[in-house]
Amino acid sequence: MLANSVGNNVFAIFKNRIAPSDQINVGVIGVNGMGWSDLKAMLKVPGVNLVALCDVDKNVLDKRMGELKAMNVDASKVRTYADHRALLDQKDIDAVIIGSPDHWHCLQMVDACQAGKEVYIEKPVGNSIEECRIMIAAQKKYNRVVQAGQWQRSQQHFQEAVNFVHSGQLGNIRAVKVWCFVGWKKPIPFIADSPVPAGVDYNRWLGPAEIRPFNANRFHFTFRWFWDYAGGLMTDWGVHLLDYALIGMKATVPKSISAMGGNFGDPASPQETPDTLTALYQFDKFSLSWDHAIGIENGLYKQNHGVSFIGDNGTLELDRSGWEVMEEPRSPKKVLVERKKSMDNGLDKHMENFVSVIRSRKMEDLKCSIQEASHIAMLSQMGNIAFRSGKKLDWDQQRGRFTNEKINRKYLAAPYHNGYKLPKIG
Repeated sequence: MLANSVGNNVFAIFKNRIAPSDQINVGVIGVNGMGWSDLKAMLKVPGVNLVALCDVDKNVLDKRMGELKAMNVDASKVRTYADHRALLDQKDIDAVIIGSPDHWHCLQMVDACQAGKEVYIEKPVGNSIEECRIMIAAQKKYNRVVQAGQWQRSQQHFQEAVNFVHSGQLGNIRAVKVWCFVGWKKPIPFIADSPVPAGVDYNRWLGPAEIRPFNANRFHFTFRWFWDYAGGLMTDWGVHLLDYALIGMKATVPKSISAMGGNFGDPASPQETPDTLTALYQFDKFSLSWDHAIGIENGLYKQNHGVSFIGDNGTLELDRSGWEVMEEPRSPKKVLVERKKSMDNGLDKHMENFVSVIRSRKMEDLKCSIQEASHIAMLSQMGNIAFRSGKKLDWDQQRGRFTNEKINRKYLAAPYHNGYKLPKIG
């Protein structure tokens, strides 16, 4: 308790010493889930001030406004909005956090860049391969700092594990396995359509998604199990874990992708994204597999999530709690590393990095740029597209497209409705 008390006092002292020119005013778009967690982490950084909140659900907005006092934030200085465009018109906002559902990410990030705001955007950054490309173009054109919420890139033990992989001690790595088994998430049950809850601007929530009757399954949190709005567990957790698989192997894009799975946990569940999925990515010198299951906790190596690099001399297993190397019994060059535990807070460090780059304008210092985040989001989308199409797909790296043009026409860009159109970046 004493250490926390001293830390808070020191934090307050340093915050008061930040020059006015280095103060950063932040607004948040989407405050029900990770957007709120992101804000709390960002407010720990000296010189960051909350000035605006935006959410299409007034119930959520009122709840968050009521929590500001406990966060030592003066609510009278915080404006609230239901429309993100009105928030972006607020001139004193320097940066925005985008924590809205996936199908809004591209539009809101482009709008924010056009408005001259720096952006911290939740993952996955785009809800389609084409959206990812547009977001890269927007950052480049408007020269904004854009950090994606893949905070594991700021954790020390992840970098230490990757450094070990790059050291060559594992020998030739022929296979990489990535998995995510989430026992605490269950297949969603059937729920009948219902009236739109009071205080919810449902048309704004839908945005470019197809108009459908309101259904609680398609709203807060569980929206991610429907293709209209997100890509299921593959894009929710895949962008975190597949990211480190590629970093470890210094790989870019696969030659081919295939996938299989379905709703096997509860075939009667109305969710569209699979509760069980295996995706296979073929690279020149190794194979990469992704496995996920909802409602099951037991994963590989007794970990419910992780990445394993399987080499001739040993296997390195990496997850959010730490990493270790298991020796290969048949190898004459056995390598063994006892488990090393995570010792830091990745989200806090990620926000510190974001704020520091806003101040320095050194884009190369970003831990997860929009370019890097888009690359891994596209890889996750490839797995989903292989599953949805039921085909083994070949990727043309030079053209940035599948070799199957029918697949490209159907899946490269998410369909937009209700008068919304994919942004065009000239």
